[in-house]
Amino acid sequence: MRKAAVVLLLALLAGACSPASPPPAFGDARALADAATAATTSGGSAKFATDVAVGSVRSKGQGQARFGAGGTSQVLTTDFIGEPMELRLVAGKLYAKVPEGSRDQVGSGKPWVEVAPDGTDPFSQVLGGSLGQLAAQNDPAHTLGEVRTAGTIVSAERTDLGGTGAEHYRVDLDLAKLGADLPAGLSADEVGQLGGKFPVELWLDDAHRPLQIVFDLSPILPGSGAKITTRYTEWGGPVDVQAPPPDQVGTLTP
Repeated sequence: MRKAAVVLLLALLAGACSPASPPPAFGDARALADAATAATTSGGSAKFATDVAVGSVRSKGQGQARFGAGGTSQVLTTDFIGEPMELRLVAGKLYAKVPEGSRDQVGSGKPWVEVAPDGTDPFSQVLGGSLGQLAAQNDPAHTLGEVRTAGTIVSAERTDLGGTGAEHYRVDLDLAKLGADLPAGLSADEVGQLGGKFPVELWLDDAHRPLQIVFDLSPILPGSGAKITTRYTEWGGPVDVQAPPPDQVGTLTP
């Protein structure tokens, strides 16, 4: 009995002396956004995967991105329109690879087109805004900008994400403070009718680089169960992100 008591006492002392997990680094949304934005830029590059679920409709994508002071460039393959589509955002220009059977109808028969949210051609008018929003949603800097402008940290904890230690933050975004920078293609009129806030969850690694970001749009899109999840991996690894060759970019049909 005496030996067992000694063993138990030593175990209790060892537990009491072991270092506690450090608390989350940030209690303020602006400080959180600034640190994670700086970490994203210094991280240089990452691979990512997206999962967009709106009611029973689900769309997935994967890609790679390069981050820098001049902005984010990325390559993304998604089934957003029901079939695989490749998007490239390079130097502020968004390119879409048109399915082979639609190239003559959409453009000049070439594989790629440059898409503009304010374009007057049918392709841009129908998909330009949505594709631009999709690309922006994969950019951590865009989300972190929204957190900086309109966020309030609701909770913070140390946790584990897929075997990696992480800081997990839950942030409420105030729609009224976002101005024209609205999620999921919502218009200012729709936001005026909906009002309120919606939650964003962020998981950061020990260097404050994003590991996962989850937008829960259910509070502002009632009945849809809308959620957007983006997971980032392989920070600092090699990526291949470049614009399509100019001779493969066609002109959209007016």
